[in-house]
Amino acid sequence: MSQALLEASGVSHGFEYTLFEDIKFVLKASESAAIVGRSGSGKSTLLHIFSTFLKPDTGCVKLLDKELYTLKEEELEMLRRYEIGIIFQFHYLFKGMSAMENVNVATMLSGEEIDTDLLEKLEIRELMEHKIGDLSGGQQQRVSIARVLSKKPRVIFADEPTGNLDKETATLVMDVLLSYVKENSAALLLVTHDHEMAARCDRLYTLEGKALREKG
Repeated sequence: MSQALLEASGVSHGFEYTLFEDIKFVLKASESAAIVGRSGSGKSTLLHIFSTFLKPDTGCVKLLDKELYTLKEEELEMLRRYEIGIIFQFHYLFKGMSAMENVNVATMLSGEEIDTDLLEKLEIRELMEHKIGDLSGGQQQRVSIARVLSKKPRVIFADEPTGNLDKETATLVMDVLLSYVKENSAALLLVTHDHEMAARCDRLYTLEGKALREKG
């Protein structure tokens, strides 16, 4: 049986009003899961809770067998540096640096080597000496994904990673993410409005009515 990399129970959170309550969720090694829902349903908030960045109002979140919100900040930083990867819709790259220098930042911090096969799969190997500002938005997003995956994370959290991409590039990105998960016994949690991309994951959930429900 696959090892659970992420486990959550009794998770509730809100701001001016309750977004969701009593969420239970498990994500295992070599598994991908997607959460879809309307804007404002709390998808990104739930992702932030699962990925160390927001303590829930109630509930327990375990990542790699560590209860997240009992850890010290230094322990959380170690998890972020070595064990998890976060992909956003907007790539947050260093504009004055080349694509290769951007990827190198992540590998130096995590002690990994740049994976040239990964660059080939993302179709950006020949772009690595270009400055970020000279690349298209789709190319920049693929550099951002290369930077995250080059860390060799165990769990990938992706918030609308294909939101600004054309369908062909979005499909390429999903191919790479799903292959990475299987090849590295990792896990992917995808939050998206794109039902077609979400349906490619092993499991599909909807967040609505303050509850997380798995779709059959």
